[in-house]
Amino acid sequence: MPEISALVEAGKATAGAPLGPALGPLGVNIGDIVAKINEKTKGYSGMKVPVTVVVDSSTKEFEIKVGSPPTSALIKKEINLQKGTGNPKTDFVGNITMAQIKNVAEMKVDNLTSTDIKAASKEIIGTCDSMGVKVEGKRAKEIMADVDAGAFDSVFGASGKVEKKEESIVEKVVDAVEDAVEAVEEAVGLKPHEEKAEEKEAAAEEKKGEAKEEKKEEIKEAPAEVPKEEKTEEASEEKKEEAK
Repeated sequence: MPEISALVEAGKATAGAPLGPALGPLGVNIGDIVAKINEKTKGYSGMKVPVTVVVDSSTKEFEIKVGSPPTSALIKKEINLQKGTGNPKTDFVGNITMAQIKNVAEMKVDNLTSTDIKAASKEIIGTCDSMGVKVEGKRAKEIMADVDAGAFDSVFGASGKVEKKEESIVEKVVDAVEDAVEAVEEAVGLKPHEEKAEEKEAAAEEKKGEAKEEKKEEIKEAPAEVPKEEKTEEASEEKKEEAK
């Protein structure tokens, strides 16, 4: 499927260059595509945004993928900053609120390693620090401690997500410990419940052996039975004696 990529001004794409000439030969509704691009990029107003249009040649259906501007560009837009500092350890060029941090995090969360806005915001705070931008008048280390303490949960509105993540980690640790204990038990020998089963089985076998030995002894001690043929001969001899 053909893909058309271009850098457009957020919310102000047109049917002209660079999109129009590239999309024209594909037979799609250019006006519809431009309208949807502007709808998807309006949050980046005033910035250049990379977009990709994927077209299905057979159905003329299309998909629009909007790239994300660099985090530093989004931060500068939020506080109308021209550029960051050359020495973030000592020189500060701006200040940003936690609400603005959240705005940036919402725009970048799909491109970050974090899975919720609160954690994503902490990544944005780290970028602010490297640019010489304070957050609520504080350096990154100090403001992150406040975030962890729940000072801005009213801003994020998702404080529970972090706790759930920590609980799942604890559960994983417990499972890992149990697996490790099981591995050790298997390495050094049978587990307790398996040992008991082994002992029961051995005891049963021993009882069977004793029963066999007792049966053998009973057979040895029992008087031998006189064969039938010998009994018949003895009876004949007795009749002969009686006849005489």
